[in-house]
Amino acid sequence: MQCDEQAGVVVVGAGQAAGELAVALRAEGYEGRILVIGDEASLPYQRPPLSKAYLSGKVAADALLVRPAAAYERARVDFLLNSQVEAIDREARLLRLSDGRQVPYERLALATGGRARRLAVPGSDLRRIHCLRTLADVDALRDEFRSGRRLVIVGGGYVGLEVAAVAVQAGLQVSVLETASRVLARVTAPEVSAFYESLHREHGVKVLTGVEVAGFEPGECPVHVGEVLCKDGQRIAADLVIVGVGLLPNSELAEACGLAVDNGVLIDEYGLTSDPHIVALGDCANHPCAIYGRRMRLESVPSAIEQARTAAATLCGKRKKAESLPWFWSDQYDLKLQMAGLSQGYERMVLRGSFAERSFAAFYLQGNRIIAADVVGRPAEFMAAKRLIGEQVEVEDAQLVDASLPLKELLLAKASA
Repeated sequence: MQCDEQAGVVVVGAGQAAGELAVALRAEGYEGRILVIGDEASLPYQRPPLSKAYLSGKVAADALLVRPAAAYERARVDFLLNSQVEAIDREARLLRLSDGRQVPYERLALATGGRARRLAVPGSDLRRIHCLRTLADVDALRDEFRSGRRLVIVGGGYVGLEVAAVAVQAGLQVSVLETASRVLARVTAPEVSAFYESLHREHGVKVLTGVEVAGFEPGECPVHVGEVLCKDGQRIAADLVIVGVGLLPNSELAEACGLAVDNGVLIDEYGLTSDPHIVALGDCANHPCAIYGRRMRLESVPSAIEQARTAAATLCGKRKKAESLPWFWSDQYDLKLQMAGLSQGYERMVLRGSFAERSFAAFYLQGNRIIAADVVGRPAEFMAAKRLIGEQVEVEDAQLVDASLPLKELLLAKASA
């Protein structure tokens, strides 16, 4: 077997977290070899635009790159792409690749990301049933994205709704099927769900909630999907299907080599796994969150970037905790939804602004503290909300509702108290 004798920091996975980590290592002063191994053909790229600007054709693949190739060359980062790591030998500090090669490491970073969850139902192997996770996934779908075609989207989460917005504006006939009683049920209040359901219906999307897929059947062509079968007996005609029902962390490598795993690779606040020579970051990592007092695995670009910087410091023998507030965004039609914090377990929702005017901030509270906010059309209030949540400022409902009272005054009041 061929063995690369030069060790250093090896990063398994070549997504955005990996790209950020590689450059952050140099910023922290690391001088050794950095090797990034990825199973795709591309340098690290941004995934959020895949279901929006890239799917719609507004941006090219090169525009998605986290950094151009020249930036990695200047940082002396090597890439081994189109390569699959099959096993980690922790005792020998050696990676075994699917082509027989072996790669040694001094320190290892797992940035293996996740994969789209698939439906285990009859007919799921028919053609023209897609998931959206990689550039290749979207390239395959774009060839079939034609005006007049009937598209069924399984899953009413952010990705499903973003795709629905792009598709209906491209002239497709779009249906969204959601198992829960409302779209975005895991992450928003019923009022916000209703706003987005109404928004999509206004644009011609058929939204069906409380519907569970039982299987798929072919159409006139026996190898292509033709109908979506629902457990309630509905049969929905489809020329193509997109399944958007969540992400599974790629933690099998970690589990196979004996690392602690539970809904992702378990790490501490410094990014370390149960092996002091291995860090993990990004979508595959399950980390403690001090703000909410629990562990979580976040599928979030800002979180991945912060974890990359934390992991880089750790690999260089420094201590830098990942402590920032989780935040996200979603573009649908001409509206940008910005989300700060996590709303699970909220006691009440307080609205500032108006759904009718498509300009609002929905605050999720426990007692007198905001734990999350969904904001549309109010970027300054989104920034203030992040600080109010992170600094655990106590507020009154009336202060949040009163749009004439700038949120920054609540921050100033705490600072002067």
